[in-house]
Amino acid sequence: MNRRLLLIVVLLAIGLTWGSTQTLGKLAVSTGYRPFGLLFWQLVVGVLSMGGLMLLRGKRFEVNAATLRFALIIALIGTILPGMAFWTSVQRLPAGIMSILISTVPLLALPIAVSLGMDRFGLRRLSGLACGTAAVALIALPGTALPDVAMAAFLPVAMIAPLFYALESNYVARWGTAGLDGMQAMFGASLAGAVIVLPLALGSGQWINPLRPWGVAELAILAASLAHAFAYAAYIWLAANAGAVFATQTGYVVTVSGVFWAMLLLGERFSGWVWLALVVMLSGLSLVQPRQVEQKVQ
Repeated sequence: MNRRLLLIVVLLAIGLTWGSTQTLGKLAVSTGYRPFGLLFWQLVVGVLSMGGLMLLRGKRFEVNAATLRFALIIALIGTILPGMAFWTSVQRLPAGIMSILISTVPLLALPIAVSLGMDRFGLRRLSGLACGTAAVALIALPGTALPDVAMAAFLPVAMIAPLFYALESNYVARWGTAGLDGMQAMFGASLAGAVIVLPLALGSGQWINPLRPWGVAELAILAASLAHAFAYAAYIWLAANAGAVFATQTGYVVTVSGVFWAMLLLGERFSGWVWLALVVMLSGLSLVQPRQVEQKVQ
């Protein structure tokens, strides 16, 4: 498989997997679980799943100043802060709408990348990002997507996650992963995040007892956490190998697949405006190409 095709396949796989987390997250909060508790167990699943894969591959997390700094920064801007925004907003917004909002990541990532001197504006890329902007605008119009006008108050909260994902992808592309591959990076960030979030979950009364009888919500937490962990590790690899702006195009695939996951598992239905927006988003994705890089695939 040539490099360009590999990057596109990885992008699509990440998007399809990550797209399911919006719907699974909606199921996870269906019984009233709160953000700190949900986020803690999401991080624990990340530690266990990535740690297990590292053991199977004979790898370990190298502890030094660079890796610890990387783990802490990614835990904050790539997991804790966007995770809190996600778990807070998914309680109040439809899963399909949450999936659509993630498409704003490349819109936020491009000016950051340009300001850091890592990317440049081009007509093709701008056209692709313009399609994404138009798609979001079509869905955000009053009376088109949100079933309740009051939900609009939580749109800014939901937008916090894309902002931090944009910052994170640029950080990884600009400063690297301290020599860590995707699994090691996810393991380190999850472990650092779990240490930070544990006292917050306990102190806020949002602790979730894993020994209670499991139902749909508990299974959804596990499934969403596993999907997030594997997609996130792959996302870090993609950002390091294909550039921040290209990596954030996973947002388009997350949007499309997320809408279909919401329809399949939650029975959500959408207006013609939403379907038009999805077509526009797909057009935008087709206009975005990976940049040429010197790095070898890890």
